[in-house]
Amino acid sequence: MKAFFALVLLAIAASAMAGRTLDRCSLAREMANLGVPRDQLDKWTCIAQHESDYRTWVVGPANSDGSNDYGIFQINDLYWCQADGRFSYNECGLSCNALLTDDITNSVRCAQKVLSQQGWSAWAVWHYCSGWLPSIDECF
Repeated sequence: MKAFFALVLLAIAASAMAGRTLDRCSLAREMANLGVPRDQLDKWTCIAQHESDYRTWVVGPANSDGSNDYGIFQINDLYWCQADGRFSYNECGLSCNALLTDDITNSVRCAQKVLSQQGWSAWAVWHYCSGWLPSIDECF
């Protein structure tokens, strides 16, 4: 019985840590509810698709400088968030783990800061998203 209880607790913990996977429309609606301008949503959903496949929990492989990228928008830990035990400029003022949760508020706020300071080209996948994109109107 103890083993069963331990397995149940482990399953609950694993599912809580797994994060969630959104789709294009659910991300667009959540971002709109957080005040992101509607005319940016097609770009943000494109970036999320290409960076993380809409997954909130993704930590990217090490970059050439040893840094990693976190969350649905793959935000870099050298400049924008604080990873455990590493130097960071931490411009968003938060732990990188805060970018891996089901609540995308921190990810959205930090991504908006990246955009305001570096523009859309801060994302390596921007070339996929800089041209014509399908309308997000069907999401609302």
